[in-house]
Amino acid sequence: MSAEATEAQEPFSRRTLFWGIFASLLAAAGFFLLSTYAPDFRQPQGGATPLSKGGTGYAGLMEWLKLTNGQAPPMARGEKDLQSPLASTFLLIVTIAPNSDPAALQRIIKLRLGKHTLFVLPKWVTFPQPGQEGWETKVERLPATAVNDWLGRLAKAKLGDGKPSVDRIDIEGRKIAVPEELQWVADNHPLIAAGDGKAVLTELDSEPFYILTDPDLINNAALKDPQKAAAALDMIAMLEPAKGAVMFDLTLHGIGQNYDLGKLLVEPPFLALTLSVLVAAALAFLHGLGRFGPPRTEGRAIAFGKQALVDTTAMLLKRAGRLQELGDRYAALMRQRAAALLGAPHGLQGEALDRWLDSRDKNEANGFTARFKAANGSKTLAAMHEAAEELHDWTARRLGERR
Repeated sequence: MSAEATEAQEPFSRRTLFWGIFASLLAAAGFFLLSTYAPDFRQPQGGATPLSKGGTGYAGLMEWLKLTNGQAPPMARGEKDLQSPLASTFLLIVTIAPNSDPAALQRIIKLRLGKHTLFVLPKWVTFPQPGQEGWETKVERLPATAVNDWLGRLAKAKLGDGKPSVDRIDIEGRKIAVPEELQWVADNHPLIAAGDGKAVLTELDSEPFYILTDPDLINNAALKDPQKAAAALDMIAMLEPAKGAVMFDLTLHGIGQNYDLGKLLVEPPFLALTLSVLVAAALAFLHGLGRFGPPRTEGRAIAFGKQALVDTTAMLLKRAGRLQELGDRYAALMRQRAAALLGAPHGLQGEALDRWLDSRDKNEANGFTARFKAANGSKTLAAMHEAAEELHDWTARRLGERR
């Protein structure tokens, strides 16, 4: 068959196959990266998160700040964002949900030491509303013990008992209605109070940390009231270091904190190792595209000949751990072989046969006996090899003299 006929039978050229394989690998790499980082950018539905459009969420506050400041507030999706120099100049708003991670809150507190941070406590128990994505139904008030657990991680305080003595709260001169079942803490110097000594916004003494005890002052449910929406902006303006310097935290809600094997492979310090492996695989693939010389024929699993038999026997003896026991047996075998080759009288055995073999050696007394004892007493491979060569050379030399 001619070369032209062979090329005509190929449906695709090598260049087409190469680009097809390259496109497949590129698509696989893209799918791997997207599937690895997709959970970090998936917006949580419902709950007390900055992305939630439910009643207890804060998506409305983010949109309200975007409209008033001209740009959307940045969001911290990982600890790198919290440690950035830009984040140090912002007021970070940390919205705590009932199912938030306490360990994540402790990391945020540690990273934000000395930086303006507003912590918003949880208040309501909700569940998703069927058929309405992002909507939620309020079930009941969160138990005070659960709220105090979060509050105790921020300050040495507990929620106060009883209802406030006022029906309106003053926020920067703006009067708003007191939220339903108001949460407050005792504080003689509150930033925002609901009566004497009843603070809904308080500041820690040692750090620029602010605690908003009742989220119903700034969440989505509160912003439906124009007065509360305006008061929410006044409250944030009172706390932010500079106008428009507000950032929302998402790490407390698990976004950007899910580490797995895929992220380890594509992030430092293991990124260099991953790239090295990929380059090595690419070089191996390119090397396999062409053949240098004719293909090497595969050898037999079990070779022919005496050498293969000897090698196989030696391998079996070595695996069985019996090589150390071959010295005396080889010496006895060489005694019988030397006696047969040199024509020893029939019936001679043991020491009598050794004396007869020694008599064949005219140049050395006890020549065979000395070599026999050396082989018989050898315990190491080197000693056995040396003694076996001596016995073989002695037998070959005496046989040559006889002939």
